[in-house]
Amino acid sequence: MSSILTNNSAMVALQTLQSVNSNLAKTQDMISTGKAVATAKDNSAIFAISKVMESDVSGFKAVSDALSLGESTVAVASAGAEQITNLLNEIKEKVVAATGENVDHSKIQNDVDELVNQVTSIIGASQFNGANLLNTAGNAGITVLSSLDRDATGTVTASNISVASVDFEANLDLSDIDVTNSAAADTSLAAIEVHIQTAVDGAAALGASAKRISDQNEFVSKVTDAIKSGIGALVDADLEETSARLQALQVQQQLATQSLSIANQAPQAILSLFRN
Repeated sequence: MSSILTNNSAMVALQTLQSVNSNLAKTQDMISTGKAVATAKDNSAIFAISKVMESDVSGFKAVSDALSLGESTVAVASAGAEQITNLLNEIKEKVVAATGENVDHSKIQNDVDELVNQVTSIIGASQFNGANLLNTAGNAGITVLSSLDRDATGTVTASNISVASVDFEANLDLSDIDVTNSAAADTSLAAIEVHIQTAVDGAAALGASAKRISDQNEFVSKVTDAIKSGIGALVDADLEETSARLQALQVQQQLATQSLSIANQAPQAILSLFRN
């Protein structure tokens, strides 16, 4: 039965067109933003998870910056410790040479004094951003932020790497190195061996700390990349699929518009019944 008061066909066609237009708008938003979940109303659960993970990414970026700063600080100290070890080996050569009788002990002593002064200079200069792991002032060492750990309840705690100072300023007292004569040189030979071992131990400790910080920084970088990939898998739109859906919806929109136009012409057929 046809009616001029109610056009059921037009109502159905209009509902179809409205549905298509709504889906088309959502699809266009996905293409423009690149995200399938851009707001909480798209998917509240996924949106909440993605925002928590995004905050973790920001936190890990700060952790990476802290690790890079710590790595640089330890690297400077390690380089200084290695150079001091080399200088102590040179001092040992001078001490061994001074154990002989037919040598110029005064000149050898001058050489040793200059090498000792160079060791002192390196200890003072081996600092990065004010932190020095070779002198007494830096005896407390440094604490490097290494990670942010989130437990099952969502509680986040910070983890740190502690790097102890080797304090060469106090532990390498080279004032006991005396090569003014053969007897003194013999005594100094045992002393320089102790100093070399102290320097070697310190350099090894700093090298181990530097390696640990470097490994942790690499791990944090990989974790950050993994979290970013996870966030992308949760919220990013599949642009190939979305593009195909957009084309299909555009065709549906054209067909729905034509269907509505045809349905709106139906009442005209009723009017033709009253024409002569």
